[in-house]
Amino acid sequence: MIKYTLIRSKRKTIAIYVRDGFVEVRAPLNAAKRDIDRFVISKESWITDRLDRLREQAERSKAFTLNYGDLVRYRGKVYPVAAKNGSHVGFDDDAFYMPPNLSEEHIQAACIQVYRMLAKRDLTMKAREFAMLMNVTPSEIKITGAKTRWGSCSSKKHINFSWRLILADDSLIDYVVVHELSHLFEMNHSPRFWAIVKKYMPDYRERIARLHAFQKQLLNEAW
Repeated sequence: MIKYTLIRSKRKTIAIYVRDGFVEVRAPLNAAKRDIDRFVISKESWITDRLDRLREQAERSKAFTLNYGDLVRYRGKVYPVAAKNGSHVGFDDDAFYMPPNLSEEHIQAACIQVYRMLAKRDLTMKAREFAMLMNVTPSEIKITGAKTRWGSCSSKKHINFSWRLILADDSLIDYVVVHELSHLFEMNHSPRFWAIVKKYMPDYRERIARLHAFQKQLLNEAW
């Protein structure tokens, strides 16, 4: 029997989540334990496969390193990591530059610093452009370090984007921006919400599929 953490709530169905090497089962308050166990056993093959995949991804991520000359993504294109005399880090349209003689760990940290700067500039600009097009006004646009969500929108009309989104190509960035701004009309994922997204991005379903594929690709890297 696979070990799992059980969480009961006012839900109607049993669901299984596999995250960070652990199995979590969410079940209705009145669900019998034997029925929950039976459901978990029926999904044992899927759970085992998922755990194995997550282990492999964790190993690849742990082995991920960066050095001078390596290529990193920015808005769907790749650029080299380059050494440049001085103490500054940045992006000059040709390369991600940083001081020479940094360790692999510090090279990656420098790249993240550059990503955050680029995300603040580019994602904020894109959000403002689409906000004008959609005739909405977010109260704040912030860049976060979120790992599992590309973006979010709060009830206070705060729009947040993970700096990691800046690694994706522009068509995927645009989708996430439109998605979050659409929440200023509808704070849910109802048919009315998706109708708004479709109005400004008719091919949003295709972009979602590519965004999921890109997200899986990034799991092999330790960003």
